[in-house]
Amino acid sequence: MAVAEDATGQEEGSMAADNVVGTGAGKRAETVAALADEKVAALADEKVAALADEIVDFRFKGLPPNAEGLTVGELAAERRNLFTGGFTTPVLALSAERVEHNLRLMETYSERHGLAFAPHGKTSMAPQLFARQAEHGAWGITLANPHQARVARAFGVRRIFVANEIVDEAGLAWLASELAADPSFRFVCYVDSVRGVQLMHSALAAAGASRPVDVVIELGAGDGARTGVRTESECVEIALAVSAADTLRLVGVAGYEGEVPDASLASVTSWLRRLVALAVDLDKAGHFAGLDEIVVSAGGSAWFDAVASVFAEIPSLSAPVLKLLRSGAYVSHDDGHYKHLTPFNRVPAEGALEPAFRLWAQVMSRPTPSQAFANAGKRDAAHDLDLPFAQVIRTSDGEVRPADGVTVTGLSDQHTWMRTESSDAVSVGDWVGMGLSHPCTSFDKWQLIPVVESDGTVVDFVRTYF
Repeated sequence: MAVAEDATGQEEGSMAADNVVGTGAGKRAETVAALADEKVAALADEKVAALADEIVDFRFKGLPPNAEGLTVGELAAERRNLFTGGFTTPVLALSAERVEHNLRLMETYSERHGLAFAPHGKTSMAPQLFARQAEHGAWGITLANPHQARVARAFGVRRIFVANEIVDEAGLAWLASELAADPSFRFVCYVDSVRGVQLMHSALAAAGASRPVDVVIELGAGDGARTGVRTESECVEIALAVSAADTLRLVGVAGYEGEVPDASLASVTSWLRRLVALAVDLDKAGHFAGLDEIVVSAGGSAWFDAVASVFAEIPSLSAPVLKLLRSGAYVSHDDGHYKHLTPFNRVPAEGALEPAFRLWAQVMSRPTPSQAFANAGKRDAAHDLDLPFAQVIRTSDGEVRPADGVTVTGLSDQHTWMRTESSDAVSVGDWVGMGLSHPCTSFDKWQLIPVVESDGTVVDFVRTYF
């Protein structure tokens, strides 16, 4: 190659050669990083796949007694029918088609609005669903505490956002060791007090933390709301406290708009703009200096349309902004609370989530023409927000009809109380299919949940870890 000199006397070819070498080194580094990423992903896939090797036994309610001793994978491979394949009642079923629909819908929604997505894993605590959420574009998984983070890490989740301040010494010691052991592990959590910053720093220093923990300041949603800093001046004090702690690194701001008192679209939008303004002010003051990206995060399952709208207004900051949405209930949706609250009711052109849970119980007593009792209770059904909703009746001969004239009026520990409008509304032995309200308290009552296709074929099982 010909080498020429520029006006300064430097050989032009030498700079070009340096750039080529640098580019080659950069590409090699990228290749090494990509291979490492692939290896970590493969290990995560193996851990999730290994759930199929667990043995079916008495621990898992609703599963066929005659399947004891099979592995979960072997039972799934048999493709038994939920109603005729030996399953006992009560049994919770998760619709295969509807879960897939919901996963695709929120993937599309996030992409359309330029949002990164870290769905809240506390809803399901199901590593298989975490993996599927990742397959559908999730940036990572949101969780609530160190135990939940440990579950996610045990199954290879590489990006975790804990939407709480962590002041648990043992939990922080575990976190320090996890960060030290895996350079690819990304972790972010809230801070909402100077005292919390001090406790975190003390615990991490005592644990010999080699990597700083990334934190975001949680802005409270208003007077009387849950956690979070109440004033912007307090946020600045916390930012200064973080800068003085070499075990922590301030990377952004976050909050939960679902706690805005007397929430309305206007009040939630106002609070979200306040959150964005906080990020802008902290950035102007230099609190995010040196970052590769700044995190701005919000988003439960009731107002993510407002989050998308306001986050679209975020101005340019000193680094690219990771606009992180954290909705979690969408994966199963429900027939009650979230059916009424979902933002898709306000923006139907964006799509609609589908309720994926159905709890099946069997009528075991019909003491009067106006009363019936089924064998599911508080230990089987979510009941903190609404009672279950009787939807369909399946008779012993396989006939399925709407549960007209049947209303769930209460739950005991092991009984569903139902009011019936006629003596022939249900019979002893019938199966009652019920819709549920509140995904978080539906998942947590079941360790192994059959995944069922629309014709009743059980094709998989979802393992939970609460």
